[in-house]
Amino acid sequence: MLVAVTRKKNIFSPDPSRVIARFLQLNDERSADIIRQVLAMPEKEVNTAMSQLLRGYSRRHRNISRIFENHFNKLASIFDKIEVNEEDLSLAQKALIGSYFTMEYSIESAAFFNPSAMEHPDQSELRMNEKRVIFSFRATGEGHISSVVFRTGILDKNSNLSIEPVGKMLAEADKIVQTVYDKKSFQVKLNEMQDHETIIPAIIIDNPVEMQDTENMIPSAVIDKKDKIQDKFKNISPDFILDQLGDSFTYEELTKVLESAIKDPEITEGQIKIINQILWMASAHYEIHFSIDSAISERVIFPISATEKKGIEDARFVKFTDDNGEITYYATYTAYDGMTILPKLISTTDFYNFKILPINGEIARNKGMALFPRKINGKYAMLCRMDGVNNYIAYSDKINIWNDAKIIQKPKYPWELVQIGNAGSPIETKDGWLVITHAVGSMREYTLGASLYELDNPEIEIGRLTEPLMVPNELEREGYVPNVIYSCGSIIHNDELIIPYAMSDYSSTYATVDLEELLNALKTSPKINKK
Repeated sequence: MLVAVTRKKNIFSPDPSRVIARFLQLNDERSADIIRQVLAMPEKEVNTAMSQLLRGYSRRHRNISRIFENHFNKLASIFDKIEVNEEDLSLAQKALIGSYFTMEYSIESAAFFNPSAMEHPDQSELRMNEKRVIFSFRATGEGHISSVVFRTGILDKNSNLSIEPVGKMLAEADKIVQTVYDKKSFQVKLNEMQDHETIIPAIIIDNPVEMQDTENMIPSAVIDKKDKIQDKFKNISPDFILDQLGDSFTYEELTKVLESAIKDPEITEGQIKIINQILWMASAHYEIHFSIDSAISERVIFPISATEKKGIEDARFVKFTDDNGEITYYATYTAYDGMTILPKLISTTDFYNFKILPINGEIARNKGMALFPRKINGKYAMLCRMDGVNNYIAYSDKINIWNDAKIIQKPKYPWELVQIGNAGSPIETKDGWLVITHAVGSMREYTLGASLYELDNPEIEIGRLTEPLMVPNELEREGYVPNVIYSCGSIIHNDELIIPYAMSDYSSTYATVDLEELLNALKTSPKINKK
């Protein structure tokens, strides 16, 4: 039974004009030379240069002078080396120096794809049968670095979308807060990383000061020891670091201990590996806060942690309702550092303040985890694809620790024989958990399907479409990655399923499906498994 799908005309395309001002990392020698040259400028020349800068960039960035100041403050270690007292510099000199260490980055110049949809926290001032929604997207720019961005709009009674004006003054988080760590749980995770022989890239070696939470930290001493880090050093105790810390410790306290340890002339190759593991894991936890005067379309969750320096990929957002009625918006995503992936979790209640932490446990080894929108039988539930081929379900008492999973769905039909996975969090309906799936078949064509699972026991599949719900049409199969349609999360509106999806990893749109028609097709489809 084929289900009717209505493709909408709204297109979300990459816009190269959307830029953020990033810190430009240069080596110490070059940085010192630039600073000396600016300090040698006459005051009039400095003021003229700043006037020209502000004229050219103040309309492209909110408070560009503060951005210059922030970037100037990241150069403290350079000033120590050239023996210049920062307090002797004028505000114009500081801002001008900061400008030489600033670059624009076009966050979505390459692609704008893999969207998810959720109900907006603010549903005020709407007409009957309207819904304000938030769409999240994976925005990709130069170097294929991915970030998370948002759009808002209103769905009318016919599920037509009116997109709210998109802001141009993009900004990264206004404030970044590092986490306080519990020593016992930190130790457990370190042991887990070693048990599974997790590949830890040398984050403070290859990019010593690239990311905000590793800037100005123990780079040069570690660089000299790069060639000594070998995989043969396993199961070496991290106690030489952790014994110097209290039962709980901050990121700053940890880095001070690491700085001291790396300067020890008797440090071993294995201990250097442990230091990399500790810093890699610690950098995965943080909080970010955006200015209250920013529009949601101007907030960019750009990679901050070294664990995600090559991208924040495929965030699957879901509105989660706890047992006490409290609502939190969660998103699972894949952090990628160029070598290793790390599943991570975003949480927010207002889309101004976000907490980020890694997802730990046995099943946190692959992409595509999707959280259920509520607990099931008192436990958090998650869809995952830990083997890269089949769909699994996992349960946990803690939202970021997942150890056991059970397979619930295998490829069956020709269009899904390569692999099957979720296309976002399950959606609760009167007939069961509706799961939109993505599947890969011949010619590496990505299609969307649908399955239905029992509400009380989502391990039991009630039905599955025998044909794809959606396949790439002629307009959708051309792009960065041909023959791909992909979604990271759908919602229900006025008895219709709203499916945002990406077209060949380049741009995005959405489609609608009559919910009752889809559920009837699933309930009458051939039974896959029975209890």
